[in-house]
Amino acid sequence: MQEQSVNILCMKWGNKYDASYVNKLYSMVSRNLSLPFRFICLTDNDEGLDHNIECFPIPEVQADLEDSPGRKRVQAWKKLLTFSPRLYDIEGTCLFLDVDIVLLKNINCFFELEGDFFIIRDWIEAESGEGNSSVYRFEAGELSDVLDDFIENRDEIVEKFHNEQAYLTAKLKEMGKLQYWPDNWCISFRHNCMDRNRLKRWFFPTPKPDKGKILVFHGAPNPEEAIAGIGDRWYRRLAPTKWIEDYWK
Repeated sequence: MQEQSVNILCMKWGNKYDASYVNKLYSMVSRNLSLPFRFICLTDNDEGLDHNIECFPIPEVQADLEDSPGRKRVQAWKKLLTFSPRLYDIEGTCLFLDVDIVLLKNINCFFELEGDFFIIRDWIEAESGEGNSSVYRFEAGELSDVLDDFIENRDEIVEKFHNEQAYLTAKLKEMGKLQYWPDNWCISFRHNCMDRNRLKRWFFPTPKPDKGKILVFHGAPNPEEAIAGIGDRWYRRLAPTKWIEDYWK
């Protein structure tokens, strides 16, 4: 019997990340997933994307998914469109991956846990139970209540929740479907790898972690900046982390 294909889903919009990020993600998945899979990118610009990547336009809905005035950071409300009741011809299990993550090991296990929805337990908001939506899994079309609720109550939700992953976690908890990945599967470059001593970060490269299957970059730096040793502030600089190049390619 032929093994059922799974879906890897990502999104790219605007100018924050170029096509190389999506292409590298596809390449990493190809090396680290031995299950048959479709690699799908929802995007507003498919120029430069690998021909093996299936590209679809970002769906349109009757709700504003742009940032609200006064927001200091870009919020990813568009990710909620992955919960559309019918997302093109996509069926079955979907693993959503942010385009700025780095795969360190085989990720078959992310499809083996039983449950309706899995997300990272956020490192910053761990005590509150908030999730980090860099990596989450769901069944296509099965959680459309998430998007329906947002469309109907958009202004109240944006006012109440500081970003899409805070809302997503609260909504799935309310629905009784919230589950977290094992803590050692998805690790944060900033919180699990970078030394807390600022001077050490300046002069010594961040060491490769001895655990984790997916390395998550949230905020600054992104993989490209970490490799080059670029911080978002002069006092947050770090020594070049060249070992990332062995994986992010």
